[in-house]
Amino acid sequence: MTKHPVIIEDTGLGLFQVEVRAQGTSFLSDEPISSGGLASGPGPFDLLSAALGACTVMTVKLYAQRKAIAVSHVQVMITHQRDPESQRDVFERSIFIDAAVTEDEMKLLLAAADRCPVSRTLSAGSDIVTTRSQTAITTARRVGDETHIRAMDRACDELATG
Repeated sequence: MTKHPVIIEDTGLGLFQVEVRAQGTSFLSDEPISSGGLASGPGPFDLLSAALGACTVMTVKLYAQRKAIAVSHVQVMITHQRDPESQRDVFERSIFIDAAVTEDEMKLLLAAADRCPVSRTLSAGSDIVTTRSQTAITTARRVGDETHIRAMDRACDELATG
């Protein structure tokens, strides 16, 4: 698998504001004013929730297209909280699918949502390997990254084959 970096660095404005560069675009991430940030962009857990929601919408639409299920609109709402007893993070996902489908087709679409690559990653956990760089990272743009689309394809294939 080819590594396509996402580069994040502080902007020098405020304590928490960072610039995120990925796939030839950039945006700000920050914390709310109540936490000492400038509220200039989504926070880290907002981005994690957005990743789950985006992957869910993309996977459901891809699955619907492959199965010729007429879906006109998909919307996902994600909320995140930490369970005070277990101390585990809980992401609640509410999915709206605008489609004239049978109950069985709706079950398949919702099953596809559960198989989206980000959902699987969050459910399974991940290993994080940290190293120290001796030099500043040269900005790299992600062009033609197909890692996520291949993972969504596999999720749809696995669902189709049982």
